Amino acid sequence: LVMMFVVATKWPLNIGVMGRVASFGVGYFLLGMSDKQILEEFPASIVLTIIGVTYFFSMAQRNGTINIIVKGCVRMVRGKTLLLPWVFFLIAAALTALGTFSPAAIALLAPAAIGFAYESRTHPVAMGAFIINGAHAGGFSPLSVAGVLVHDIALKNGFPVSQAGLFLASFALNLILSVLTIIVFALMGKLRDGAGGLPVDVDTAAGRPHGRQILTLALIAAMLVCTLGFHMPIGFVALSAGLLLAFANIKEHRTFIGGISWSTVLLVAGMITYVSLLQHVGVIDTLAEQALALGAPLLIALVLCYVIGVGSAFASSTALLTAFIPLAGPLLATSSLSASGTVAALAVAATVVDVSPFSTDGALVVANARDDDRQRVYKQLMFYAGGVVLVAPALAWALLVPTGIM
Repeated sequence: LVMMFVVATKWPLNIGVMGRVASFGVGYFLLGMSDKQILEEFPASIVLTIIGVTYFFSMAQRNGTINIIVKGCVRMVRGKTLLLPWVFFLIAAALTALGTFSPAAIALLAPAAIGFAYESRTHPVAMGAFIINGAHAGGFSPLSVAGVLVHDIALKNGFPVSQAGLFLASFALNLILSVLTIIVFALMGKLRDGAGGLPVDVDTAAGRPHGRQILTLALIAAMLVCTLGFHMPIGFVALSAGLLLAFANIKEHRTFIGGISWSTVLLVAGMITYVSLLQHVGVIDTLAEQALALGAPLLIALVLCYVIGVGSAFASSTALLTAFIPLAGPLLATSSLSASGTVAALAVAATVVDVSPFSTDGALVVANARDDDRQRVYKQLMFYAGGVVLVAPALAWALLVPTGIM
């Protein structure tokens, strides 16, 4: 497992593919399991959620609906530049809360957000941090892939967590982190940026939605009603909505299929299958027992938050969550720690550090900086990410684990 993370960090290989191969190698050759036994733990529900949500939102992006939402929100605060980072924070949170992957939401917003940052003389690193924090603020909603993933893994390991509590904890901590970001940049005198080159003009003419865009907005509303009001599975609901939307644009249906995040499907399916296999042979229990030997449960929870936080700055947050949440099982079983609070702290610690330029989210911010300013943004974002890695895991632990607030 450690070797897979090292290889995936050094080379651009999908860790899920390695997980699938490792599952076959260990299960078939070492344990004598059949292929059906190895695949018993295949996370069909989570895979369906990823396929359905990314299928629908790839169409929402291509038909311009997301762009209309973004530009409409920005126009409401035109001239009030200090509000722009918060507008993008809330838009990013809304997109991920509805089911958009955080990298996809950031990819959609970063060009406009960084462009507005230069135009309004807002520091591009601060703006980038806000859209990343916003994406993670909504990233654990009951509709999101990450929210479903964490909830299902915890439930499977015998410690159900509150989906609403997980969402609110993530939103609150990312909101606090954003406030701290504003304070730090203001104290350093860098909230207003004069080193980013000349301002740029960004088009904010949103226009009125029409045709497929109106249908897309109606389907988003219907998805919310079905999943939140009637507790229907988001995977099937999103696929159904996507199919209806596809009928409105048959000619481009193949491109919509290409918008499904197949790399994430591979990652999640491979990692969960392999970690489940490790649980089957007792490896996870052994690691958890060694962790318990550290002593106080609170200390163990803090160590886990820092390990997953530091690791996520360089490796896949999703992959680490699938590996680390099962480790919390024995800790929760032998202590009075809140399952929801501990899992939420791990989830937040794993994701807030994705502001690192070594992660997809941070790299998207750097990629959208001006050519003559990209190196400066990269260096300052790396410095900012270092601060987040030091502070965020401890903040998540302090607010969610000892307090028993969840």
